[in-house]
Amino acid sequence: MEAAKVYTQDGTVDLQGRPVLASRTGRWKACSFLLGYEAFERMAFYGIASNLVNYLTTRLHEDTISSVRNVNNWSGAVWITPIAGAYIADSYIGRFWTFTASSLIYVLGMILLTMAVTVKSLRPTCTNGVCNKASSLQIAFFYTSLYTIAIGAGGTKPNISTFGADQFDNYSIGEKKQKVSFFNWWMFSSFLGALFATLGLVYIQENLGWGLGYGIPTVGLLVSLVVFYIGTPFYRHKVIKSDNIAKDLVRVPIVAFKNRKLQCPSDILELHEFDSHYYKSTGKRQVHQTSTFRFLDKAAIKSCSRESPCTVTKVEVAKRVLGLTLIWLVTLIPSTLWAQVNTLFVKQGTTLDRKLGSDFQIPAASLGSFVTLSMLVSVPMYDQYFVPFMRKKTGNPRGITILQRLGIGFVIQIVAVAVASAVEVKRMRVIKEFNITSPKQVVPMSIFWLLPQYSLLGIGDVFNAIGLLEFFYDQSPEEMQSLGTTFFTSGIGLGNFLNSFLVTMIDKITSKGGGKSWIGDNLNDSRLDYYYGFLVVISVVNMGLFLLAASKYVYKSDDTKEFGGGCVQMEAKALDTSPLTL
Repeated sequence: MEAAKVYTQDGTVDLQGRPVLASRTGRWKACSFLLGYEAFERMAFYGIASNLVNYLTTRLHEDTISSVRNVNNWSGAVWITPIAGAYIADSYIGRFWTFTASSLIYVLGMILLTMAVTVKSLRPTCTNGVCNKASSLQIAFFYTSLYTIAIGAGGTKPNISTFGADQFDNYSIGEKKQKVSFFNWWMFSSFLGALFATLGLVYIQENLGWGLGYGIPTVGLLVSLVVFYIGTPFYRHKVIKSDNIAKDLVRVPIVAFKNRKLQCPSDILELHEFDSHYYKSTGKRQVHQTSTFRFLDKAAIKSCSRESPCTVTKVEVAKRVLGLTLIWLVTLIPSTLWAQVNTLFVKQGTTLDRKLGSDFQIPAASLGSFVTLSMLVSVPMYDQYFVPFMRKKTGNPRGITILQRLGIGFVIQIVAVAVASAVEVKRMRVIKEFNITSPKQVVPMSIFWLLPQYSLLGIGDVFNAIGLLEFFYDQSPEEMQSLGTTFFTSGIGLGNFLNSFLVTMIDKITSKGGGKSWIGDNLNDSRLDYYYGFLVVISVVNMGLFLLAASKYVYKSDDTKEFGGGCVQMEAKALDTSPLTL
């Protein structure tokens, strides 16, 4: 009994499948080998994404519409492909090997991209800053490298963060407390990479060469991968215990629908379930029936039909995914608000006075770095001061529940867009005062008026973005935690697509019949404040829906205990049981 205590209690193993010693593996010792990769990967991604439209228009001679569409398609692929990578990891080869294969694909894509902008035969020739039109071969090679990166990101993005979280044993009180800080510092390293990309790589690409601008993060990725594999002896690995997850998730509602006319038995023991010996022998976790989404319980009814019933455990997994989906739906509007940072906020900035001193002019897009800077300042404050303070007040190890954290972040985002609308009203007054009509006329108003909205979004993301990543990892069924984090990535992708849809529809509706578009080409003769006001209205409505969904949400229990012949979920601990109150 004494010897068993030195091993991890959550069933994690080493690469050979042997139980691992808790004192020699995992925790921050193991995570230290992972954080460098996240910083360099984010540097590579933002180093490409933040300036890709510029390369497409100036070097490949794409028109504005085509370049914007191609950037959106590539970014969408980067955020959507993690669904496939997470499924492969959770169902077949695990997080470590999925990450290993995908990281090599990612680096291959970066090498190809660096070649595409460096090797003479692979890039358009330029004379005095004017580049010839790219050939079909050059275009094909460039986009092949981009989408190779997207494929690689599909396997690395959902697995590296969850693999890091796997290094903390939920059954150890000390490690569970450390895990509370993990996602904060994980995102901190991500922010560092993004900051260097937006401030350093963009400048290098435009002034010192695209090859150097892409080559630096490529070398950084290679070095970080070497460091990652040096840490292999210290890693803990989750054992794959699931069957075909997607098949089960689809089958449960189908069987429940077929059994819709049947009456659920009053005794839950009459529902179909394997005995406890099956779960003990397979190492899988049995989940007891809950009162949420009771209509799905009909999938576990034993009937005379040829359709075999689902187990209660599989039904409960489907219930949890459905609960996560409802929360996910009300996070799309907040993702849309964040999409303004690289679009309309930048457009606002281009019209304002950007001079700093007599010679230097601030690039409008560089104000996006203040989002990252406010995050970098806020994360340590949140982790070191806010959480301990609130922990004393609430008794919750996280300080506040995850959904409370999300709610606070959403409110801060709404305030940020409301501030943006107020600043836009101020800008319109200055335009009217100085009788400005031309789209190229500079509005005599400092660009630093935009700092509050950028900074507020950064502070909001400390609650929102980190909270979302933690929520979807923590609340996903144990056998599909990589797949669960794709709720986070896909929400960002769809939020950006939703923003594009809203901008397009608002432009068409407001310009109909010769009217003035709220978001016209001439921003000095548009009503961007109306659009921001519209975003505030739909965000307030969405906030109401979020509060409703959060009040109905039942947090996942962390532990199970034996009860009679089965396995019954314990009451959720203080970790997340307090009601959502903002």
